[in-house]
Amino acid sequence: MIRITSILENSSAHDKTPDKRAPHDTTLSLPIRERTKSRIKVTLDDGREAGLFLPRGEVLRGGDLVQSDEGLVVKINAAPETVSTVTSDNPHALARASYHLGNRHVPLQIEPEFLRYQHDHVLDDMVIGLGLSVAVEEVPFEPEAGAYKNAPASHGHHHDH
Repeated sequence: MIRITSILENSSAHDKTPDKRAPHDTTLSLPIRERTKSRIKVTLDDGREAGLFLPRGEVLRGGDLVQSDEGLVVKINAAPETVSTVTSDNPHALARASYHLGNRHVPLQIEPEFLRYQHDHVLDDMVIGLGLSVAVEEVPFEPEAGAYKNAPASHGHHHDH
């Protein structure tokens, strides 16, 4: 099994510049749930079996480059997953929805024109009740990292003093 043990380069999920990173040998597409795990068995997009053995607390983002013990460079892709995408022409309405979703500790992707979270019909009903539109889609999900840790869906709180 291929042992992937290091992160070569972290991308910014919000970096919209053309990809100028080092070349890669293959790719690995994972949903956010699996990109938050440091130890997991995976199948590379070319079909080879591999294991992630990364430092705890690291979160892989679409575009990150990781490397195996043997030097194989793998580009991480954010795999499409079922999400709810919230839209409105009213920025104040989007801000209100962000507040209410954040108050429920929902991992949230925040973009200028939309909000996105892992699909949940109860949350969809709440957002619709706030007067916004919700569409269920299969797209990559890149939630915000959060204030205390460079990780989406971080459980617990970490405070540096």
